[in-house]
Amino acid sequence: MIDARIRKRFPASKDSTAFELDIHLKASSPVTVLFGPSGSGKTLTLDAIAGFITPDEGRITVGDALLFDVAARVSLTPQDRRCGYVFQNYALFPHMTLKENLAFAADRLPRAERRGRIAGMLDQFHLGEVSGRKPHELSGGQKQRASIARALLGNPRILLLDEPARGLDPALRAELYVVLNQVLETFKVPVLLVTHDLEECFELGDQMVVVDNGRIVQAGQPAEILDAPANPAVARLLDRHNLIAAEIAALDPARQLSRLVCLPGSGESFEILGPYLPGHLLGARVTFAIRTDRLLASPASQASDGAVPLQLAQVSLRPQTARLLFANGLMAEMPLRAYESHRHNKNWTVRFPPEAIRLMKP
Repeated sequence: MIDARIRKRFPASKDSTAFELDIHLKASSPVTVLFGPSGSGKTLTLDAIAGFITPDEGRITVGDALLFDVAARVSLTPQDRRCGYVFQNYALFPHMTLKENLAFAADRLPRAERRGRIAGMLDQFHLGEVSGRKPHELSGGQKQRASIARALLGNPRILLLDEPARGLDPALRAELYVVLNQVLETFKVPVLLVTHDLEECFELGDQMVVVDNGRIVQAGQPAEILDAPANPAVARLLDRHNLIAAEIAALDPARQLSRLVCLPGSGESFEILGPYLPGHLLGARVTFAIRTDRLLASPASQASDGAVPLQLAQVSLRPQTARLLFANGLMAEMPLRAYESHRHNKNWTVRFPPEAIRLMKP
């Protein structure tokens, strides 16, 4: 369990604007993911927990251990906090071999334990054959595994990972995910992980905390946040939603439906069925979100009732899906195989399932 209240102010300077980190992070899941854009305060949060920066106000506990408390004048050194930290750049000592890097991390262990623990880590992370190499002689995946092994040698209370998959190709990324799952199973250490990759949240995270501009803006399970972002700002950060302004044209409480006149950023308005909107009046302006993979796209020749005709502007192909960008700015995702047989079509339709529409708070 981690409970961290952190407030840290950075005044404006010649080369940077003012910034304030003000969060209260509570997490008890095996893996908690801090998700957000660059510069939002994610790494600063890790640094404050690890003791590399000193908050102006706050209190930090991990399990039963008090690491920092302004009011009580407690501030343990980074060494005494026992936070295993895996940095973006791995931070392996370049003049040491891999094995020597691990030995340095094991220096605080009883002498009788060191050799066995180091050998166990080399075996656990499949590094034995390269233990005599220096960091510049290792692959990205080997450096990453070595950095994790080194962090675990100190018997950490928590493992802090700062964008661990950054710069790894898909194969090495998949390998890293396997390694991290093994770490969770074998070492039983809670993990706090920073990323701006939504797929990584789903691959590893039990709990997801969305951070933006130094504040926590939403927390929950990754699937819950993706399905129901708290506000338009979160929906934009996730980059998996269409945000659409609309006007309420009709309300039908008997069928639990509404009729919405959608006002896209460009192109003509169009009308769709939406969920019933209690507490709203006819003519009211609202904003709703719908996930790109819940917007149902099909060629115009296969149009269904209630579908909106649209002109295809651009297609982005991914390993399993195709993302369709239409002339009015709407985006839809569909299975790549389904798109392939219609790739030459320019005239499409999209349908908005009412149950997939999420009304946004201002």
